Amino acid sequence: MFTFFFSFSTLGPYLFSFIILLLFFEQLSYLIKKRHLPGPALVLPFLGNAISLVRDPTNFWDHQSSLSSSLGFSANYIIGRFILFIRDSELSQLIFANVKPDAFMLVGHPFGKKLFGDHNLIYMFGQDHKNLRRRIAPNFTPRALSTYSDLQQIIILDHLKKWDKMANLNPNNPISLRFLARDLNLETSQTVIVGPYLSCEARERFNSDYNLFNVGLMKLPVDLPGFAFRNARLAVDRLAHTLAGCANQSKTRMRNSEEPICLVDFWMQETVKEISAAKEAGEPTPSHTSDEEIGGYLFDFLFAAQDASTSSLLWAVTLLDSHPEVLSKVREEVLSIWSPESDSLVTADQIREMKYTHTVAREVIRYRPPATLVPHIAVTDFPLTESYTIPKGTIVFPSVYESSFQGFSEAERFDPDRFSEERQEDQVFKRNFLAFGAGAHQCVGQRYALNYLVLFMALFSTLFDFKRFKTDGCDDIVYNPTICPKDGCTIFLWRRCTHFPKLSME
Repeated sequence: MFTFFFSFSTLGPYLFSFIILLLFFEQLSYLIKKRHLPGPALVLPFLGNAISLVRDPTNFWDHQSSLSSSLGFSANYIIGRFILFIRDSELSQLIFANVKPDAFMLVGHPFGKKLFGDHNLIYMFGQDHKNLRRRIAPNFTPRALSTYSDLQQIIILDHLKKWDKMANLNPNNPISLRFLARDLNLETSQTVIVGPYLSCEARERFNSDYNLFNVGLMKLPVDLPGFAFRNARLAVDRLAHTLAGCANQSKTRMRNSEEPICLVDFWMQETVKEISAAKEAGEPTPSHTSDEEIGGYLFDFLFAAQDASTSSLLWAVTLLDSHPEVLSKVREEVLSIWSPESDSLVTADQIREMKYTHTVAREVIRYRPPATLVPHIAVTDFPLTESYTIPKGTIVFPSVYESSFQGFSEAERFDPDRFSEERQEDQVFKRNFLAFGAGAHQCVGQRYALNYLVLFMALFSTLFDFKRFKTDGCDDIVYNPTICPKDGCTIFLWRRCTHFPKLSME
């Protein structure tokens, strides 16, 4: 019999050498992938530059952009992953155009698949993805959009009345719109997407879980009990489960041939027909029609509608305040088409008539695109340029924000007229206008998003006078997780007219 005794003193040198060897190979792997690209020469073991990214994402990405000025792209390292930041819009187009099994996979977040779950539209590609987008198409017909705009403006008006009361209670104190706009958008997106299928109690739980999700998006991806990322992942599971229940209820209503009253109804109206036809033909249930799958897709819609809209509303108020001539033209146009004293909803035809307000909405989104970066993962080595091939496994960040300031005339200037029928810069520089993405995964709800922003600006600007509470750096960009003004858009608010439209959900 042999007895082996190991002490730390005997193992220590071997363990130390092993760790040093691991660190050496980690640095070597990073340098091989980086090659001649601008980026940090050495990176912190395992974490890389994750701490600086989480602590101050604005400065992190600004610095990454400055590094990219010569080649149009630059390298870095985060949580054991090599990353590539794409500044040049033509190179970004290459990434968007090659989302398919043998090139790139859209992930939406560096660790998104673990966070969002499997049933999510952004992780699909190929024919499977095309089939699902075909099923989604009925959600954004003119008839559906008209239904949504009715719901949206009733909720907007209800929240504007609350903001008015807050302003009147403390007329000398400014109010921050960030959380007010977030609450408005959460109610709007919930109501538009799943309508009556969320009870008041379910909405409270939903709001709490969605807040956990938002917090976890901006934290280190530590999937252990007590950490924000774990709380966010579990919250997404609960949110998707709740939305799956809404899909099930909607299927029941649509089988009874009732009228659609929200997005999931328009979707399920066609889905139940498809399921029924397959059953009668003795065929398997069509893919992407289970409650659980649809719950995941609905969460994707909610995420896109909620946070992006909050960002756009805050920047719209910020930019209208700093450009009074634009605000004046918006008010003039809206009041020539619709009056607050009419006690009537703005119709779909009237929204289409607000052509100048539409140009303002598009310029807000160009000037301050809500989702500034759209992460992808390289599923194979990809030749980005003649001199550089993206290594398989790289997380690639095409910058929508940087593209928005390329090509356009006087791109640093806020100028809604660039989208007028005379100039049509959205067409001339279409390849640079990437706020809604490009290629197979281009945003299916962009008309929905634009209509909502137009409605909000029309109602807010005609019902209120407002003035920013200016502080140093108040307009600086912060990530929450979409971009917002640093001060949360803090304003003084006064009612312009004595009459608020008397509308309700009844």
